[in-house]
Amino acid sequence: MSMTDPIADMLTRIRNANMVKLQKVDIPSSNVKVNIAQVLKQEGYIKNYKVIADNRQGVLRVYLKFIDEKDPVINEITRISKPGSRTYVDSESIPTIKNGLGIAILSTSKGIMTDASARQAGIGGELLCTVW
Repeated sequence: MSMTDPIADMLTRIRNANMVKLQKVDIPSSNVKVNIAQVLKQEGYIKNYKVIADNRQGVLRVYLKFIDEKDPVINEITRISKPGSRTYVDSESIPTIKNGLGIAILSTSKGIMTDASARQAGIGGELLCTVW
């Protein structure tokens, strides 16, 4: 069965695993999902990730991060741009998430990056999700 929004599925799996305090979560892999996981790791929201090869598309294993092994680092992760309603922003209108405590993840012409990186580079793009 085909999936309408694979990025939303990834974010939902991470959100659900956080709620039940799982140490890791397995997600069907794609290049965009791996890049999102890379941004989450760089920003300190997850411990690590790795791509496990199988006979199909591969599995992205995300290792979640907790504060004192009980409170998840990710408080909220929300999909913004959806397949039926894409949200694009230019470099001047990139939102600040929770007064700078959170990040927005954008898909730009230079790849997937955070809101701060996109502002610094002076480029806009599709606003994929917000994390704080």
